[in-house]
Amino acid sequence: MKMDETVYRELFTELENYEQKGIDISIDGYRASPLQIVTAYMTKEEGTYMRDYVLSREGNIEALAFTDINHQAGNTP
Repeated sequence: MKMDETVYRELFTELENYEQKGIDISIDGYRASPLQIVTAYMTKEEGTYMRDYVLSREGNIEALAFTDINHQAGNTP
């Protein structure tokens, strides 16, 4: 199932807000911008990205990582 344009825009806005707060964002272990994350979602025909939140001791988000769970599970891209 492909996301529509509205969902991509909402994802970009969400990630841009995290970036403006100084939260590190990465995809598959590499630092990435909100645009890079959204582009990966848009171009990915198959696969699912899982979000991993890294929290501080106070419970604040310190980092946000996206991992292609199909690729990580050993499935072919």
